[in-house]
Amino acid sequence: MKSGNLVIGQSGGPTAVINASLVGVVQEARRHGEIGKVFGMRWGIQGFLQEELVDLGSEPDDVLEAVRRTPSSALGSCRLKLKDEHLPLVLDVIRRHDIRFFFYIGGDDSQNTTHRVVEYCRTQGYELYGIGIPKTVDNDLYGTDHTPGYGSAARYVALSAQQGGVLARDMQKVDPVCVYQAVGRDAGWLAAASALAKKYEEDPPHLIYIPERPFSNEKFFADIERCYSRFGFVSIFVGEGIVYSDGTPVSGTQTRDKFGNPEFGAMGGASAAMVVKSLACEHLDCRGEFQVVESLQMAGMDRVSETDRHEAWMAGVTAVRLAVAGNTGLMVSFERAPGPSYECRYVAVPLLKVNEGKQTMPDHFIDDANSFVTPAFLDYLRPLVGELPEMGRLSYRGI
Repeated sequence: MKSGNLVIGQSGGPTAVINASLVGVVQEARRHGEIGKVFGMRWGIQGFLQEELVDLGSEPDDVLEAVRRTPSSALGSCRLKLKDEHLPLVLDVIRRHDIRFFFYIGGDDSQNTTHRVVEYCRTQGYELYGIGIPKTVDNDLYGTDHTPGYGSAARYVALSAQQGGVLARDMQKVDPVCVYQAVGRDAGWLAAASALAKKYEEDPPHLIYIPERPFSNEKFFADIERCYSRFGFVSIFVGEGIVYSDGTPVSGTQTRDKFGNPEFGAMGGASAAMVVKSLACEHLDCRGEFQVVESLQMAGMDRVSETDRHEAWMAGVTAVRLAVAGNTGLMVSFERAPGPSYECRYVAVPLLKVNEGKQTMPDHFIDDANSFVTPAFLDYLRPLVGELPEMGRLSYRGI
């Protein structure tokens, strides 16, 4: 294989651990003589087209270690949809900087970008080793057991459910309805993570609604009546992308970004949480509140899962090892070892496989009857999130 320089970029929405993958690439690259300089794309592929490159190889070790524990995208991100007419310029920049190793950290659109760059270079007779590094808080990336970023975002949601649940319980005479919205256009992995907060039957959340199941007003009203009668209040978690059976978003208005991805509640429209809260309060004739948190789930450094951070770093390390071994056109993938104890294996899948679909929650993780999740999902999730703090409870003994 040809030796040469390396370039890495970050794309799409951030996570609390995406920089760990970046640092994993830089640190591992220093161990291999086949790799010369290590460049970073400033502002992803958009900056690369404008030749905005930085020298990551000159960064001191202590700076890299600090960046490894810093949220958001240290190189800067973008959402540029790479077009065919961009590809000759991409190859031109690659040639002029003698780049032989190409890494891009991101979701399915970013993996598609890596695939197109690799394939174009191949058709032009240029030897390039391109590896995709996964990232998304949604956990909807195809071809991997879970994605770097999901464990920390899930921990953020679980802690929000736990702490907000205590507030909802104690304020139930004021606001008996509380609705929280989690990120998730196509899949309910994050909204479902709220279930980790429930230790006792009366603990929030009481109900979880996810995009994998059509939302029904009739079932929703029956669900909230049951919970309100039993607990005196209703705590609800929804995924942003929940839709009715005809595909209409519960949030009402919907636009699409340049990749064709839906943007629920955009352009001043309502959110799913706002609509669900209004439906519940009108039906129960009571007050309520709703919470919509988006960016903080993607960059909540105070709630990072240490397992997630380590696995994100290993994704970067594995990408370099795959490339210097002569592999290309692959994405780093996580494989869960069988058995009762949790073990993550670092493997790879073809980049084309990533675009075969979205990884949605399987049926055996969903409790349809109770609008909740099953114990099997909680077993899947716990090792990715870690232990939650214990909350104190009064006995409420009378005098």
